[in-house]
Amino acid sequence: MRALQVRELLPDHAGVALADLPVPQPGPGEVRVRVRAAAVNFPDLLMTRGAYQLKPDLPFVPGLEFAGEVDVVGEGVTAWHKGDAVVGGNRFGAMAEYIVAPAATLRPKPDRLGWEAAAACPVAYLTAYVALVRCARVEPGDWVLVHGAAGGVGLATVDLAKALGARVIAAASSEAKRAAIARLYAPDALIAADPGFRDTVKALTGGVGADVIFDPVGGDVFDESTRCIAFGGRLLVVGFASGRIPAVSANIPLIKGFSVVGVRAGEYGRRFPERGVENIAAVDRLAAEGTIRPHVHAALDLADWREAFAMLERREVIGKVLLRP
Repeated sequence: MRALQVRELLPDHAGVALADLPVPQPGPGEVRVRVRAAAVNFPDLLMTRGAYQLKPDLPFVPGLEFAGEVDVVGEGVTAWHKGDAVVGGNRFGAMAEYIVAPAATLRPKPDRLGWEAAAACPVAYLTAYVALVRCARVEPGDWVLVHGAAGGVGLATVDLAKALGARVIAAASSEAKRAAIARLYAPDALIAADPGFRDTVKALTGGVGADVIFDPVGGDVFDESTRCIAFGGRLLVVGFASGRIPAVSANIPLIKGFSVVGVRAGEYGRRFPERGVENIAAVDRLAAEGTIRPHVHAALDLADWREAFAMLERREVIGKVLLRP
């Protein structure tokens, strides 16, 4: 089978290449899926140089999430049959024509979504759901400020926050990105992600500040966010795309009465398995109803993986980039 393989952990993905690998065989409780679309996420890029917390043994095939058709079921699997359209998430292995995954990790592909949109949904929308529903307990009418709003997770958060009835302020770095977000999801306000955004947020919220701030950027953005969050607000720490992990003096949340909450959607599901199942079911239901609408920026052939990776590195992606193995 054709697959993308990481052979060495090197800068600039120098240890990555297309390879012709044996088709994997499912074991008991496993399913082999013919992959139709695999999403590209920043952790995939980081893993190619050993810069992510998960470090698979070499060589390995990257790829966290995928959509495709059941090809072969392993011993003891009764829930799936050949030809079933499924969506799945695995820690790696999706950037190949076939992937073997535990049967319990698969779920039906929503009929409303094509292969690419379905593969774009699991990681981004699960993160958004855990952040907004579980961690922030967003209520209709809450002001939600979303940083990095054009990225895969940020855009999903804008979409979901609107679906939950929140008033959404989307912050993005360019006019083109803000225009695209406006066209796709019509947030209540769009702002530049420039220093001084706290004054804009205060003005938009009548001087109160945002009830919830979703921050996958960190650095200076986090620092300034502490100055435009409402009393009783929830500042969600999702990542550090800026490259700097910020710190906050304890007196600031004390005086301003806000919480700083870490968001790890996958770990949340592992710590609270029943709630994890509920989270996934809720996202799938919203997708099936058409309430959420994943956006695909581009879908490229697996042979064009370098361009797909470069799109993310150039910060030009609005939504998700997919590869077709």
